[in-house]
Amino acid sequence: RYAAEKYGRDHVAQIITFGTIKARNAVRDAARVLGYPYGMGDKVAKLMPPLVMGRDTPLKYCFEQNPKYADGYKAASELRATVEADPDVKRIVHVAKGLEGLKRSDGIHAAAVVITKDPLTNYLPVQRKPVAGGDPADAPIVTQFEMHGVEELGLLKMDFLGLRNLDVISDTVAMVRATKDPEFDIDSVHLDDQAVFDLMARGDTMGVFQLESPPMRALLRSLAPTSFEDVSAVLALYRPGPMSVNMHYDYADRKNGRQAVSFFHEDAKEVLGDTYGLMIYQESVMRVAQKFAGYSLAEADNLRKAMGKKSREVMAAARSAFEEGCTRTGYTVTLGKELFDVIEKFADYAFNKSHTFGYGLVTYQTAFLKAHYPVEYMACLLTSVKSNLDKAAVYLSDARANGVKVLTPDINRSITDFAALTIAEVPVDVVLPAGSPGAITFGLSAIRNVGEGLVELLLRERDQNGPYDSFHEYAERVPEPVLNKRTVESLIKAGAFDSLGHPRKGLLMVFEQIIDGTLVRRRERDQGVMSLFGDVGDDAAGGFNERVAIPTLEFDKSDRLKFEKEMLGLYISDHPLLGVEAALRRKVDCSVAEAAEKDDGAMITLGGVITNLSRKFTKKGDQMAVFVLEDLDSAIEVTVFPRVLTEQGHKLIDDAIVTVKGRIDRRDEVRIGFMAQDVQILEGLDTGSAAPLRLRVPATSLTELKIHQIRKILREHPGDSPVYLHIGQGKVLRLADDFCVDLDRVVGELRMALGHDAVVL
Repeated sequence: RYAAEKYGRDHVAQIITFGTIKARNAVRDAARVLGYPYGMGDKVAKLMPPLVMGRDTPLKYCFEQNPKYADGYKAASELRATVEADPDVKRIVHVAKGLEGLKRSDGIHAAAVVITKDPLTNYLPVQRKPVAGGDPADAPIVTQFEMHGVEELGLLKMDFLGLRNLDVISDTVAMVRATKDPEFDIDSVHLDDQAVFDLMARGDTMGVFQLESPPMRALLRSLAPTSFEDVSAVLALYRPGPMSVNMHYDYADRKNGRQAVSFFHEDAKEVLGDTYGLMIYQESVMRVAQKFAGYSLAEADNLRKAMGKKSREVMAAARSAFEEGCTRTGYTVTLGKELFDVIEKFADYAFNKSHTFGYGLVTYQTAFLKAHYPVEYMACLLTSVKSNLDKAAVYLSDARANGVKVLTPDINRSITDFAALTIAEVPVDVVLPAGSPGAITFGLSAIRNVGEGLVELLLRERDQNGPYDSFHEYAERVPEPVLNKRTVESLIKAGAFDSLGHPRKGLLMVFEQIIDGTLVRRRERDQGVMSLFGDVGDDAAGGFNERVAIPTLEFDKSDRLKFEKEMLGLYISDHPLLGVEAALRRKVDCSVAEAAEKDDGAMITLGGVITNLSRKFTKKGDQMAVFVLEDLDSAIEVTVFPRVLTEQGHKLIDDAIVTVKGRIDRRDEVRIGFMAQDVQILEGLDTGSAAPLRLRVPATSLTELKIHQIRKILREHPGDSPVYLHIGQGKVLRLADDFCVDLDRVVGELRMALGHDAVVL
């Protein structure tokens, strides 16, 4: 909009994109067109290899070997065998090969915009792209040439990327200015803030732009960034190309001295010194071409573009020109040949430096806000994903891990969205973790069945006339639309009236009666009709109180949490796994979030709580089950087939804590599934703290052999007792939960290995 208003709407247009038919859809379309039932096409589509490094394997290369798609070819062995054995499948695949790659639809590029000096129609054809049911006159103007055609015309193409994170940044800044620092300016913060680098080195980057995935956080811990350049580099390196040749960890190891920095030529230090000899940016390739082949900036940019096209003819011409350039600048033809081979390899992975620095600034700013204003930042982050419950659950868990407590909605404290509370503003009955920076109140508009319009009405009344003292007063004061019974029921189940002293169960029993009576009295007053006994308040001494009493009955913990989850989509006041997470962690291979990074077919054990359990029947009439397994960080859909269900099926209920051994299933392009092979109900998980084991071993005696010996003994006797290592001079290390031990079995062996006095109970 800004560009259109500045340069004129007839000079600015978004750029069209064309959606093509991918392999799986081609198979399904072919089966449908050929008259086969849907299940047939779906069956063949699921035989396709999973995405490899985020890329699909074309049908052609499921049947022909190609180095680029070697993994896909290997994974398609079952598809090839089925094609050979089944004529119908062979026919479907044959037709699908012809469909794959055809243009299916057109859309609008997420970021690309073209800006022209003269009206657009002087250069290229345009069209309007209306949304379904929208007025074409209001639809955006879009080019009919895709972005490569626009570039070839020599027109200016800009990328304007809209990010949710930018809203989070601006909302957080506004909240900080309103509550803490009126002069705060995120664009003025220094780019060498140690707290930011410490946060990244810990891998505490959930909610930080581009740094959320478990592998990325592992890379950050290995890299331990110490500069803004490191932050930008990690964004350029964490992509399929560089990762496939381990360049991301090469950079981390070279930076931290774990790997020697090497250069293909001594003179390359001048242009690649800041990236430890690695060509991670397209600009690095261009600088090498300038230095060694004497290229101008324009020639170097053309070389970059030529490599991106991967045309044999273009590359052959570029190679010849490069070798000649190396000769002219005093280097040898041999070096030119070797160097072009190196550049050709790296150019496939290189990333635009200006892009990664732009992204890096957003990354740095979000990390800065999380490091210095965690409560405000997490509140705005939760607001940004309030309609995405999976993401909200992840951020809620991260807030808890950082000592930020998220409180249930409160009719007297909550606002429309999530809001930050300082320690002084936190209710006195709320216990915060040690060192907590504050708390967050749940946004009222995020409650199921509670719209923003109704929230605005009840907040306006609260702002004008003060907090609500009781539910009766709430019913008397708020506008009538707010007393929608479905809305009020949702507020009660979510805990919004807890602070008024009303138990949820008791209030649910009588709220409709209270609302009905209140509305009758309000209408009588409006009509000038007095109640038989007049208007009597709660404290009418000696008078008749016609207000309905609220029973002092409350739900048990499991029912309270069930209703919370129903209304909020999340466990807020508590979680079935809180208190047992350490014991559960010792029974699983990884968290659900980490499972999302596993390869297709990987066999692992996960643990969590069952939610959204549903039972179904197969075509043979056998019962199976599908449920969502949720831990404190994430969730995954689990399928339990009949054989497994017969063993533990009678125990599967919502909110049960389980471990599930099974196989990762990535055949669905949209969601990752988990196929259960064994389900164990965990009952009586220890919620207390087992007695610790303390080992006194001076740091001077901790040789590599001794460390290996201790690790081996601890691993052989897993249990619930945490292990503390006293290494002298008052220093104590708490070993990871992976090393918790069974005291009864491990003590004797440790005393034999380390000496009696080294083991303290």
